Amino acid sequence: MQLKLPWLESPKPRARQITIEGQQVPVTVMRHRLARRYVVRLAPDGEGLRLTVPRGASLAGGFAFAVRQSAWISRELVRQRERHAPWKTGTRTWFRGEQVSIAVCGSTARFGEEVVDLRTPDSDVRAAIEARLRRLASDELPKRCLALAREAGVRVSEVSVRNQRSRWGACSAKHVITLNWRLVQMPKSVADYVIFHELMHVRQPNHSRRFWREVDSVCGWWKDAEWWLRKHGRELLPSLIFALSIGA
Repeated sequence: MQLKLPWLESPKPRARQITIEGQQVPVTVMRHRLARRYVVRLAPDGEGLRLTVPRGASLAGGFAFAVRQSAWISRELVRQRERHAPWKTGTRTWFRGEQVSIAVCGSTARFGEEVVDLRTPDSDVRAAIEARLRRLASDELPKRCLALAREAGVRVSEVSVRNQRSRWGACSAKHVITLNWRLVQMPKSVADYVIFHELMHVRQPNHSRRFWREVDSVCGWWKDAEWWLRKHGRELLPSLIFALSIGA
């Protein structure tokens, strides 16, 4: 499932700043020859913004668009800081469609019904928990994908689980299905939708009306799943593009 614009960065991005609620926020400007609209997103490292400007479009217009997103940018910067804060007792994270609280006690951390051993009481709790989630995903998701493929009558050549930063899944021309480990954090119905979505790309390698008819034929709840992804997806996948202008 492609969830980003083709991203062809300029070899020499231009660094600028904008003022958001009295705070100077760094902005890296990149020209994109295929972009049709301005795009603003948070930098992956949480340090400032990235502004994509279509070729031939006004740079001033791009900054004006970014400034109009001030309220959104301010909220997202706060969320970004929270996402980068150390995990500890009371921190909440998504697991199988629910937000569960983490409890750290000595050299163990608990979330849901899972218990994670920490090397030392000072270990990185987030890294340990995400490592457990990735192991669960690597064990569960390929099996689930193959089961749904049999149900849908689709043949795939391989299923892999990866740490994708800006998409939930992908289907290659050779019918290799790649799934994001964060699917184990979603409700089962939403994760199944993502899998069905990629499986239907085996039949239709596009997002045409025919493709969506294929999706609807095997996953009648896909609109509800899309709603969940729109509402909660950025809590799991910070690299999603959040703000788009109507046009350049």
